[in-house]
Amino acid sequence: MHQLNKTAYAFIYITLAVLAIGCTGTPESTETESQPDEITYPSDVLPSLDQWSIMLGDGEVIRDLTDFAHPEYFYTAHDSTDWVVFKTPNGGVTSPNSHNTRTELGQKERWTPETGGKLRGTLKVMHVSTTGDARVAASYSVVVGQIHSGDGHENEPIKIFYKKFPGHERGSVFWNYEINTEGDNDKRWDYSTAIWGYDMSTLGDGPDTYPAEPEDGVALGEEFRYEINVHEGVMYLTFEREGYPTKTFTKSLLESEYANKEDMPEQIVTLYAGLGRDGTERPTAYAGEQQFFKQGAYNQTNGRDPGTNRVWSTGADTYDGDVAKQYANGSYTEVWFRESSIGPGTAPTR
Repeated sequence: MHQLNKTAYAFIYITLAVLAIGCTGTPESTETESQPDEITYPSDVLPSLDQWSIMLGDGEVIRDLTDFAHPEYFYTAHDSTDWVVFKTPNGGVTSPNSHNTRTELGQKERWTPETGGKLRGTLKVMHVSTTGDARVAASYSVVVGQIHSGDGHENEPIKIFYKKFPGHERGSVFWNYEINTEGDNDKRWDYSTAIWGYDMSTLGDGPDTYPAEPEDGVALGEEFRYEINVHEGVMYLTFEREGYPTKTFTKSLLESEYANKEDMPEQIVTLYAGLGRDGTERPTAYAGEQQFFKQGAYNQTNGRDPGTNRVWSTGADTYDGDVAKQYANGSYTEVWFRESSIGPGTAPTR
């Protein structure tokens, strides 16, 4: 357990900062402009943390986040305001049902689409892995918010991604809907929708060959906001970014659009062609299933062989799980949140 009092946390934080000054060659540095006079805990910045537990990048689960921080995975930073930092390497200890590391909050409460729930976040992605295979859809990406089902196949009605190819200044933000498969879950798939930049299906022609940079992409360190509002079985999504029109989407979680083979989008036929993921969804989608929100940095880049799965096995460098080497060589993801709120779903205003 890494429960630290404020004196101990301040000492470790300052020590790591001094060591970091001596490091060179760290890609896309995320140094802060200044530090606050008093080191704060994540729970001082995000008051809603009493409604969450967290899994850290080393696999540890912490259920009480009051006055908790971890100097490698979950801590605070300050530029013009206070932020909570979620950081996790490409390779390490994962949850039982995933091959990807995460420093990610998990909502304690459960709800159904019929009862609803709402999650908001204001964030900026500071780093995504600079290693991976450009032909694999999940390379160079991180999930910064999601709904996870606690029943049935335990699929995900939404995952919000940020992805940036190496060498690009701007990346893409998109959201994926995972079908809640009828019968066998081995044929499940994600349908991806672009918000800014590309959706998940835009790939490179070779391992190190990248598509053109998205014209309306989001840069590392650029702030954006999202809201997931589930009300009476319908998911209302809102995405905001300074200087751009608000983007909104609506998706029923009670009635499937993908219950028949002919309903499968062409994107899925192409993206999952090598995997045989051609399942259909149960007609009632996620109706009646227990759900919960997740938020933070769920690293989608891993060291698995791309030859086994051209959607999710990204072939990134993991340095045999050595966290320090991964952080020093760009094989990690880092996301900062300054605002987060969670609560019941509400009737949409639009």
